[in-house]
Amino acid sequence: MLHAVIAAATEEATKNPLIPEVYDIIWSAVCFVVILFFFWKLVLPRMQKLLDDRAEAIEGNIAKADEAQRKAEAALVQYTAQLADARAEAGQIRDQARTDGQRIVAEHKEQAAAEAGRIAASAKTQIEAERQAAVVSLRSEVGALAIDLASGVIGESLSDDAKASAIVDRFLAELEASEVPSHAAAPSAGKI
Repeated sequence: MLHAVIAAATEEATKNPLIPEVYDIIWSAVCFVVILFFFWKLVLPRMQKLLDDRAEAIEGNIAKADEAQRKAEAALVQYTAQLADARAEAGQIRDQARTDGQRIVAEHKEQAAAEAGRIAASAKTQIEAERQAAVVSLRSEVGALAIDLASGVIGESLSDDAKASAIVDRFLAELEASEVPSHAAAPSAGKI
């Protein structure tokens, strides 16, 4: 028995446990070929199609992104040009408004100066008319007072209107003649 156990042990010892049996290798090879054929015909083409579709989609998205970027750059250039045109137009409008404003101010100044001149001329005319009316009124009153005063001083009645009127006119003319040089000297003294 010992020999049989030793013989069985030597037989088992000569066999390497890492090397499979031939029938295992054949069945493994058959299974590998079937699986390889299945992958080669069914799975690999589908994977390749899926990868191609994904690559096309990515390329399409890249093309769309490039096109969108070109459109955005064109829109930016157009916007910048429109903005520059709008700024130039706004500057022209500002300049035109400034010019129109200056013209309107000048016209109103001219109108105001003309109105002031007209008012001044009207006032001078009115003042001159009132002065003439005052002179006429004063002549008659001063003349009557002067005649009354002269009658009281002389003791005689100066009832001759023509003679009294001539005396009063001569007196007032002498009085006005004496006032004219004093008025001519007054404005020159006021200017100094």
